[in-house]
Parts: sequence; C-alpha cells; structure tokens
Amino acid sequence: MCGAGAASLVLCGGAAWAADTATVEIEAITVTAQKRTQDTLDVGLNVAVVGAQDLQDRRVGQVSDLVAFTPNVDIKENMPGILPVVTIRGVGLNDFSATNNPSAGVYVDEVYLSSLALMNFDLFDLERMEALKGPQGTLYGRNSTAGAINIVTAKPSFGGLQGRLAAGYGNYRTSELEGMINIPVSDTLALRFAGKGVKQSEGFFDNRLIGRDIGRREVGLVRGQALWAPTDKFEALVKLEVQKSRSEVGGPEFFGLLKPPGAPAGLVCPGSSGCMDFKGYTDTDGDPFAGEWSVDPTYDVDQRAATVRLTYDLGWADLTSVTGYVDFKRQWGADTDGGPYRQTDFVERDKISQISQELRLSGATEATDWIVGVFASRDRVRMTYDGSLQDLFNTKLLTFTDQTSKSAAVFGNLEWRFAPTLSLVTGLRYTWEKKANVGGDLDLVSNCPASFLSLVPCGAGPVTLAYIDTTIDDTNWSWKLGLNWKPNPTTLVYGSISQGVKSGGFFSGVATTTAQLQPYQPETLIDYEVGVKQRLSSLGLSWSGSVFYYDYSDVQTFIRDTSGGLPIQRLGNVDEAKIYGLDLDAMWSPPDLPGLELTAGLGLLKTELGAFASSNGPVAKGNKMPDAPEVSFMVSAAYSVELGENTTGRFQIDGRYADDMFKDAINDPLIATASYWVWNARASLALPNDWEVAVWGKNLADEQYVTQGVNNLPLGVGFRVYGAPRTFGFTVSKAFQ
Repeated sequence: MCGAGAASLVLCGGAAWAADTATVEIEAITVTAQKRTQDTLDVGLNVAVVGAQDLQDRRVGQVSDLVAFTPNVDIKENMPGILPVVTIRGVGLNDFSATNNPSAGVYVDEVYLSSLALMNFDLFDLERMEALKGPQGTLYGRNSTAGAINIVTAKPSFGGLQGRLAAGYGNYRTSELEGMINIPVSDTLALRFAGKGVKQSEGFFDNRLIGRDIGRREVGLVRGQALWAPTDKFEALVKLEVQKSRSEVGGPEFFGLLKPPGAPAGLVCPGSSGCMDFKGYTDTDGDPFAGEWSVDPTYDVDQRAATVRLTYDLGWADLTSVTGYVDFKRQWGADTDGGPYRQTDFVERDKISQISQELRLSGATEATDWIVGVFASRDRVRMTYDGSLQDLFNTKLLTFTDQTSKSAAVFGNLEWRFAPTLSLVTGLRYTWEKKANVGGDLDLVSNCPASFLSLVPCGAGPVTLAYIDTTIDDTNWSWKLGLNWKPNPTTLVYGSISQGVKSGGFFSGVATTTAQLQPYQPETLIDYEVGVKQRLSSLGLSWSGSVFYYDYSDVQTFIRDTSGGLPIQRLGNVDEAKIYGLDLDAMWSPPDLPGLELTAGLGLLKTELGAFASSNGPVAKGNKMPDAPEVSFMVSAAYSVELGENTTGRFQIDGRYADDMFKDAINDPLIATASYWVWNARASLALPNDWEVAVWGKNLADEQYVTQGVNNLPLGVGFRVYGAPRTFGFTVSKAFQ
C-alpha cells in the first residue's frame, strides 16, 4: 500500500499523486554510457545527457559549454580561448601539455582523444552529449579517473531526405554558417554531410602594444558519413572529418610582484593592480581584456580524423569494431609574463597522430547482459616550443619532446538479474601501457653577456640544460561492483564501488636539470557511491541524486622541484586526497502549465589534499583540490506558446553558479576564483515551412570571472585568464524534409 512521504515516492513511483492530476508524457532518455543503448533508468551511475535540440538552442559550440548543464563539473581554459581542461567532482589535471592525457576521458563517437591538445574543437550536428561522473575504467579504460564525456554526432538515416541551414551574426563582428543534409541513396546506403564556419573579425582583447584587438577566430569544419546496411545483420558506418583554424589566442591579465617607486602608501604588492614586474611594467587599467602582449597571437590548427564502425549480428551476440584515426597539427603562442617584455614568451608547435582499435562482443540472455572486448592504441606526440627570455634571462630556450604511447587492454562487464527487481553489476579491465619519451631543454645562449640560466661564456653554442630518453611500463586493473534495485519500472536505486587508474607520464615543461624530467606515477581512485533515479509522469518530474566518497591516491598535480638551478613547478604525485559530495538533478514540466520546462542541478563537494612540497615550501595536509567549488548550481526555464497556425514562440533562460575555488594545489589566493553567476537567454519564433528566427545572449550580466591563473612571482610576474565577456546575436534557420 502506498502512503505519503519520501519512501512512497521511491517505492510507488508517484502513484499516490496520480489521482485527479493530468499526466505528462516524459520522454525516455537514451544513453550509450555502458557501450549499449539503454534508458538512463537502467544505468546505475550518474550520467548527465544533453540532447540535440538543447545543444542547438543553447549554442553549445565547444566542450567547455557543457558546464551549463550539470553541477560538479568545471571546464577551464588554461589560456584565453584555448586549452580546455575538464574537472569532474574535483578530479582533473591542472596541466596543458600536449603530451599529457586528460583525467576525464573525452570520446567522439567512441574514439578516445589521447592528448589535451585535441580537446579544443568546435561542436556541430550532434545527436547528444553525455557526462559520466566517477571513474569509468572498466568500459572506458585508462585516463578516466574523473569520468568520461561522450560526444555523439548525428548519423545518416534512411528516414528520407532531410537538411538544415542556419546563418547568424553577433557582436565582435561574428558571422556563423552551419548546415547539414541527410541523403538516403538507396535502401542500403545513406549519406550525411555537415559543416560549420565561424569568422570572428574582432577579438575580445585589446592589445595596446600592437594597436589592435586580438582573439579573432576563423574556423571551418566539414564532416561526411556513410552508412551501409546491405543486410539486416551487418552495418558499416564510415566518418571523415576535417578541421582548419586560422585564429588567435587572447591575452591574460597581468599582475606583478613589486611596488613601483612613488606608489601610494596603501598599495599592497603582490596582488593589487599597479604592482610592477622586474622590468618596471605595470597594468593599472583594471580591464582584464586589455593589456600589452608581446607574443604573436596566431593559433593555427589542421586536423583530419576518420572513424570506421562495423557491427554484425551473430544471432547469439553482437560483434562491434570501432577504429579511429586522428592527425593533428597546431601552432600557438603564449605570453606567460602577461606584459610587453620578452620574459617568458613561448611559441609551441604540436604534431599528434593516434590510431585506436576496439573489438567487443555483447549479448543478452533472460537474466544477463554481458560484454567482453579488447582494445589497442598507439599515439605519438611531437612538441617543441621556443622560449623568448631575452629581457629577463638574456637568452632563448628550445624545449622539445617526442613521446610514443602504446596501450592494450582486455575487459568484461556482466549485469545479472538474480531477482525480479535486483541486478548485480560486475566489471573488470586489465590494461598494459608503455610510454617512450625523448625530450629536453636547450639554452640557445643567443645574447651577451652570458645566459643567466646556463652561465656559460658569450658566444658559446647551445647548452643542454636537461635531457631524457626513458621508457616506462605500467599494468593495472580497473574494476566495478554494483547493485541495482528497481522497486518499480520508473525508479532505480543503485550502489557501487569502482576503481579507475590514470597512467603516469612525463613532464614536458621548462626544466634546468635532467632530474626535473623524471616521470610521474599513475594515480588511482576508488569511488563509493549510492544513488536514486526516478521518473514521475503524474507530476511531470524526473529527478536523480547520488552521494559519493573518493579514496584518491598518488594524485597527479604540480609539486616543487629544487633540483636544478631554478626552482620549478612540475607534474608529480601527492600521496593522497579525499573527496566526498552530492549530485542532485531535476527536470519538471508542470502538468497544469503546458509549455513550461524547468531544470535544476545542485552539486556539493568537499575535497582535502594530502601533504606535499611546493615552490613555497612544505604544504600541510588539508588544502582543497583545484577547480573544485564546494557549491555549484545550474537552473534553466523555457516556455513555449502557440502564437497562431504553425507559429510557436519560445523563450528560455539559464544560469549557472560556482562557489569560490582555487586554481592550484597550493591554494594561492592571488589566482583564486571568487563565486560567480553566468546567465544566458534565447528567444525564438518557429514559423511556417520550418523557418526559425532567434535572438540570443550569453553571459548577459558581463560577469568577469577567473578560469585559470599562474603565479610566477619568483620571476616577478603572474597572470589570470578570464571567461568570455557578454556576447549576443541572432540566427535564422531553415529545415528541409
């Protein structure tokens, strides 16, 4: 018998409220989080899903836009407009090197992106995005201690000729054009072509040194897919993509170490606007989007990618093969002193190639769903960056890395329904990985008197400051044990324990001795989690909640290294960290208010980092993890109304809140982020014949908030990176079918 209260809500699925109440049909949300198509109510993990229409309406153009849809996720840009790093529930990698792997695995159509450099791409013509929270080592493998992000592109279909064309214009002289066409060539062959172009002719940033704005964008992307289904048992999907960018990097906000001569008595340095560097430079305008930057802002990218997915129905099981290939080249510059002098200016060039192959067999019986598979990959990263240090150290540097990684794994997952409402979930993965790295740093000693770094005589040739030629091997186990309980068809209660591992690697930054290039170790995370999901049609409500506790060991983060002539911050390991928190999400379409859709999400997070050594000396246990706000919140509201025959108006607004957070493990207040809100809105008019006109705005309040910062005050400088300012514009689109 159903009564009132929380227990009846879970056990009875809202039946107690059904009487005299209109019922709202709640569409089931489909995901492939467990490498098979499922309703989210059958998936015992916390997964946030954003569908194609929401992605389009809320102008999700890059991976970093996912933060607007789910709490306890932070995605920051290490330099203005580029180098996004994903942190989920406080777990992320505070680095931007192309040789490093993200802690949150990013997958595009089931193909893993092996390098942080590959995260910076525009999104278009998508079916959905999924954010899986917590370690996903069993099915997704290495480098998913934080979780995984699945990006699923829209596929060809046999449902008829379809197309869409959209054009728009916004402030900062931004033009956009996007289109797609789906062509069913025959009963067995369908094609889909899509493309996107963005031209932003005015950047967000005013560079007073060169007398013009920077941060301009010119991006073009094209995708072609072919789906061939000659029989009802076999299907082949081939995808080819090309991306080309001729854009610019923005400039960071400068802050200095020293109080200038004649400065007001109340000026506190470091930390205040008006403090100067060792060259006497100050920036007092208070505008984080204006400065004097000496680096060429060019950001050029050329990428080609291919994916082949084959499926065959064996009768008793499905055989799936996924092959992925990426070829990527990039050049970009970073003014890490934030000022007009060549103190720590760098120009980086990256070449990345990766190939991966996954083969899996999956099937189901009356009581089980199972999957077994093997995975292999190889990626090579070649990176150089030229360091212009003439005005500080009287020299130039050349840093170089050539890293090859090979990985292989075997995995299995079994879900056993041992009782009508209970299922046991077990998963296991064994991974082998090998990384070979050749790299180092050269002092080019280009000026006189002698370079401060190498202290060699004037006129000497290049001097090797650091060099490494080393290979590391690692084997590890990832696993999961879970229990799912479905007391009724619209409710899932689950609990699980799972372990994920992120592989070790090599620091590829500036080093002054070989000891600073020694590899860091793998990190391991064990997640203890319980959660509830429910869909209540009588209330028009879907909600989910989970609580979790992380036992985190050998945490990869920046540590102090004083083994060389200059102390540096390099990637290393901290013994331990503890993380616990809560995720809560809800979607509500009130039955008595048709056309209204409300969404909200709340994230609570507590983090504690173990003791470690830093550039400021020993740090005691108790610091907070970087990029881990204790409270995060997101909310959205949308209302649709019929305005006439075949005409619909729609208005939506969404906002996200992030609490104060630190940007490094030291918990440096100079580069911390204060709490902030970001609000976005869109109004659209759907007209006859599938036309739509929309106006939109992002960061409507023009909130200024820090996404990243670096404190290099031993060198007299530091910088902060800010989120994008207010943008707005309009879009006109036409669908064809």
